[in-house]
Amino acid sequence: MKVPEEFSEIRPYEPEEMRQAFDDLLNDRQLNVILKGFVPWLPKSVRNGLLRLAFIGVKTPLDFQKRFMKPIVKYIMRKHTDGCVFNDGILKGAASPECRYTFVSNHRDIVLDSAFLDVLLVDAGYPTTVEIGIGDNLLIYPWIKRLVRMNKAFTVRRGLSLRETLSASQLMSRYIHFAVTQKKENIWISQREGRAKDSNDRTQDAVLKMLAMGGDLKELNIVPLTISYEFDPCDYLKAQEFQQKRDNPAFKKSRQDDLDNMKIGIFGYKGRVVYSPAAPINTWIGELADLPKSDFYKALAERMDKEIHRGYHLYPCNYIALDELNGNTAHADHYNDADKRRFEDYLAGQMAKIQLPDKDEAFLRERMLTMYANPVKNQFAAQ
Repeated sequence: MKVPEEFSEIRPYEPEEMRQAFDDLLNDRQLNVILKGFVPWLPKSVRNGLLRLAFIGVKTPLDFQKRFMKPIVKYIMRKHTDGCVFNDGILKGAASPECRYTFVSNHRDIVLDSAFLDVLLVDAGYPTTVEIGIGDNLLIYPWIKRLVRMNKAFTVRRGLSLRETLSASQLMSRYIHFAVTQKKENIWISQREGRAKDSNDRTQDAVLKMLAMGGDLKELNIVPLTISYEFDPCDYLKAQEFQQKRDNPAFKKSRQDDLDNMKIGIFGYKGRVVYSPAAPINTWIGELADLPKSDFYKALAERMDKEIHRGYHLYPCNYIALDELNGNTAHADHYNDADKRRFEDYLAGQMAKIQLPDKDEAFLRERMLTMYANPVKNQFAAQ
């Protein structure tokens, strides 16, 4: 299929571009330094020769994901989680072979939210994975940009003026509609720009308005998706950032901070992970049809939030955190003494990783407890 020229700067690679992109990737000096770190005993010529051999038969980004990325993500699931579950029964009941979705989810990890979803979709028998929006602020090296474009990523431009942001949003929306309706791809996009540092997941109206710029929302077949981590390996970094911003309102993360978050998010311990899609919004969006446009997106975002909040898989640590914040044991039927000891040991270990000159232990602990308590509060409110 011919992809319109207007999308050339943001779209993933097309099949005919994959071979050249792969060769460019293997010739990248920075990437070769990284690869050498994994197999220092293997000469570059042998290592790259083996990778080129493995690339035989890879013709599309989906082939690349299945051949190269799926084994890596499966390894991360085995090594750094206690299992990753896909509760997709509600989707399978409504799906047809040609059905494609735009998954709009809460955001837990910069890399793995969509990577885990890709593997779960393939393992569950869906015909394809997801194309993902990734901010160009993370594409700081040429090899990263090449790799994500081979991995079905389209670029979200950041740091623009208001006029440029509007134009970029319109272009991205047109591309998303094209990808779902013409390319027959699924899409994954976060419900908001950036992660909710306190796990108080809320859908930004602006995301829904962006999706509507390129055409009818119904043709995107939007699915609210809930991602539930038992433990967030970046929780201590988020708590640390809360204190840094409290103490210095002008504080901003560096590019190195973003890379550290990516690395810790990928290789940190996550406990159990559950993905729970709700029914597509097409099953209920008609209920909002008579609202004035000024109210429509607010109501749509609130309903999306309810669907995502209802989908949380809650763990003992969530209830423990809420009870500790409230100073009671109102939810003690959801955990036992062993659960409490495990969570306290976990918190102590994470808190010890925070290295700040004026470390505010009480504030940092409260921030971390709030991260784990908010999913319970939101689910109770949604029900």
